[in-house]
Amino acid sequence: MAGCGGSEPKKTAAPAVPVTASSEPQQLLSDSRPVVAAFGDSISAGFGVEPGKSYPDDLQRLIDAAGYQFRIVNLGVSGDTTADGVERLQSVIAVHPAVVILEFGGNDGLRGQPVTESAKNMRKMVEALRATGTEVVVAGMTLPRNYGPEYIAAFDNIYSDVSKEFRLVRIPFLLDGVGGNPALMQPDGIHPNVVGAELVAKTAMTYLEPVLAKLDKTRLHK
Repeated sequence: MAGCGGSEPKKTAAPAVPVTASSEPQQLLSDSRPVVAAFGDSISAGFGVEPGKSYPDDLQRLIDAAGYQFRIVNLGVSGDTTADGVERLQSVIAVHPAVVILEFGGNDGLRGQPVTESAKNMRKMVEALRATGTEVVVAGMTLPRNYGPEYIAAFDNIYSDVSKEFRLVRIPFLLDGVGGNPALMQPDGIHPNVVGAELVAKTAMTYLEPVLAKLDKTRLHK
């Protein structure tokens, strides 16, 4: 089973345009709810599913159903690596997120990039976001088994190590129960289909909800 497999589409293939403070539709700019930014690659962008069917879209519906007053801003770009994420940090900070779901690393691993560099980039992103007072939830990924046990173990440790170092909430595997299941994945074996995205959102909500509850409680006591 793999969290990702093969080569992820190039950025130009992404169906979703990342939302920034300058490009958000006016109705969202007037939405005063705190932002939860889905910051990542094609898994966040919703590659291959129709608009409104990505996991962040499903997560918004779960947040609404649970009665939390937060809005999702999708900042996923297909093909992005952790280095690309570092380059895009200012566009994320510009939307003043209360929470960022940090979903990167899959493309680094698929390309066999040095784990030390990926870990360094993850730390840069976490440090920059935390410096603005943003809560960070780390979304863990993994690799196909043919990448070898040593590389996979080192890759997996990026997420656990960074989470422990900064005391962050970690989703152990964002595609838990979805990755590797043909019924829940698109034919490329990389991206969840519509049903799979719904399950990914449920996994994310399990770990996000305590963070939202804490933020709600903090606001009530101000």
